[in-house]
Amino acid sequence: MAKIQNPILTGFNPDPSICRVGEDYYIAVSTFEWFPGVGIYHSKDLKNWRLASRPLNRLSQLNMMGNPDSGGIWAPQLSFSDGQFYLIYTDVKVTEGQWKDCHNYLVTCETIDGEWSEPIHMNSSGFDPSLFHHEDGKKYFVNMVWDHRVGNHNFYGIVLQEYDHSQKKLVGKKEVIFKGTDIKLTEAPHLYKINDYYYLLTAEGGTKYDHCATIARSKNLWGPYEVHPDNPLITSFPYPRNPLQKAGHASIVQTHTDEWFLVHLTGRPLSREGQPLLDPRGYCPLGRETAIQRVEWREDWPYVVGGNQPSLEIEGPNIPEVQWKPDFDEKDDFNTDTLNRHFQTLRIPLGEEIVSLKENPGHLRIHGRESLTSKFTQAFVARRWQHFHFTAETKVAFQPESFQHSAGLVNYYNTQNWTSLQISWHEEKGRILELMTCDNFTFAQPLQGREIVIPEGIEYVYLRVNVKAAIYTYSYSFDGEAWIEIPIDFESYKLSDDYIQGGGFFTGAFVGMQCQDTSGENKYADFDYFIYKENR
Repeated sequence: MAKIQNPILTGFNPDPSICRVGEDYYIAVSTFEWFPGVGIYHSKDLKNWRLASRPLNRLSQLNMMGNPDSGGIWAPQLSFSDGQFYLIYTDVKVTEGQWKDCHNYLVTCETIDGEWSEPIHMNSSGFDPSLFHHEDGKKYFVNMVWDHRVGNHNFYGIVLQEYDHSQKKLVGKKEVIFKGTDIKLTEAPHLYKINDYYYLLTAEGGTKYDHCATIARSKNLWGPYEVHPDNPLITSFPYPRNPLQKAGHASIVQTHTDEWFLVHLTGRPLSREGQPLLDPRGYCPLGRETAIQRVEWREDWPYVVGGNQPSLEIEGPNIPEVQWKPDFDEKDDFNTDTLNRHFQTLRIPLGEEIVSLKENPGHLRIHGRESLTSKFTQAFVARRWQHFHFTAETKVAFQPESFQHSAGLVNYYNTQNWTSLQISWHEEKGRILELMTCDNFTFAQPLQGREIVIPEGIEYVYLRVNVKAAIYTYSYSFDGEAWIEIPIDFESYKLSDDYIQGGGFFTGAFVGMQCQDTSGENKYADFDYFIYKENR
C-alpha cells in the first residue's frame, strides 16, 4: 500500500465531494466567484490527482456578474447513476445582511470532461445541496434551510424532498429530517445507504478553526436520525498543534477494493511569528484544501482511523499507484488554442474580445477592462497559490498612454485585498513600473514618487513574485537575465480567509496577469509566457 501525504489537493480546493465510478475516483470542489465553476479532479489510486474538468463553463450555466466576494459556487456535489454524472451546485448571490440569496441547480453529463447540460433549477431555500440516488430508483434532494428571521438561528435544519428526473423538478412533501447538534451551523448534507442504515453526513461549527463533520444514522430515510456516539467524526478544534486545521465538510467513499475513506476540508496555518493575530492558530493563504483519511467500521458506525483528528500521512488503498503527467507545466508559452484549466477568471468568462490566444500567436493578449475592485468585468487571468514557497513570473509588452492604463502581475485574494506590480504611465516620467496595494480596502502606492522608469526602446518587461511562506517580494527585469528585487516585503497572511475584514470569506490567494483600462479605450497587453514554479 502506498503512503498518502495530506493534503491531496493543495491550495484553494475546499468542500470536497467524492464519487467512485468503477475503478475511477472523482472529487468536486467549490470555486466561489472564480470562473469556470467547480473543479473536478480524477484519480485511480486516491493519491495522485489531476484536474480533469471545469464543468460550468458557459454563462447559461453560471453567470456571477456582480456576485459578492466569496459568493458564487458553494459546495458542489458529484454523483453517478443511470449511466451519467449528476452535479449539484449553489450560486450564492447575496452574502451580507440577514439573507443568503442562493439558487440550487442540477447539471448532468455522460462523461466527466464532456459538455455538461443546461441547468435545472431545483430550489432556493438554502445552500450546500446534494442528490441521493435510492436503490429503489427514486432520487432525493437535501439541503440546509436558511432562516433569515431576526433572533432565530440562521441554520434551520436539513430538508429532504424527492426529485423526479422525468419531470425535472422536486415533487411531494419536503421535511426537515435533521436539526443538527449543539455544535450548530449544520450544513453540507450527504446521504448514504450502507447496509441497513441511512447515514447523514453534515458539516458543523462554521468554516474556521472550530469546523467539524458530524454523522447520524437512521433505518428510515425520513428519520429520526441518531448522532454518532463519539461525534464529531472528524475535527481539528481540540487539537491546536495539528498541522491540518479546520477539518470538516467531508464526503465518504468505498473503494473497489472494499476499503473506506473520507475526504475532508482542511487548512494549513502559516508560522505566525511577528504577525498580529486574529486567531491564535494563524492564517491560511493557501485557502481551504482537501485531505483524505482512512475509515473503519465499528458497530455500524464509521470511525476515522487514528482518532477523530486528521493525519498528515495515511495508508492508501490496496490499489497500484497510477501517476499522471503534470497538468500544469512550470512554463506556459501560450501556444495552444485554449487556456490551461488551472487558469480562471472572475465571475464570468472573458470572450475573445477581452482575452485572446489568437490575436498575437504565442501570447495571451488581454484587453484592459475594470479595476481589481470591480465585481463585474475584470480582465484578470490567474491561478491559485498551491505552495508555501514558489515563484511566478511573466513577460509583458504594454504601451500605456494614460495613468488609467496598467498591466502586470497581481497577487489577489478578493476585491478588497491584493497587490500588483504593474506597468503604467506618468505625466513626467512616461512608462513606469509601480506598485499598487489594497489592504482591506485601504489603498497605497509604495513606490509613489520613486516609480521605476522603463527605458526607451524596451518592448517587454519581465515581472516576478517570489513567495517565501509568510513573505513575498516582487522583482523586475528589462532583459530577462538581470533581475532587480524591489525591497518591500508583503505579508502572505493578508491574502487569507483569516485576515479579511468582516469574516465570511472562503477562497485563497491567486497569482496572475491583469490588464486594466478605466478610460474605456480597451488598451491591450501581450503576455508572452507565465511561469508557476514550486521552490523546494
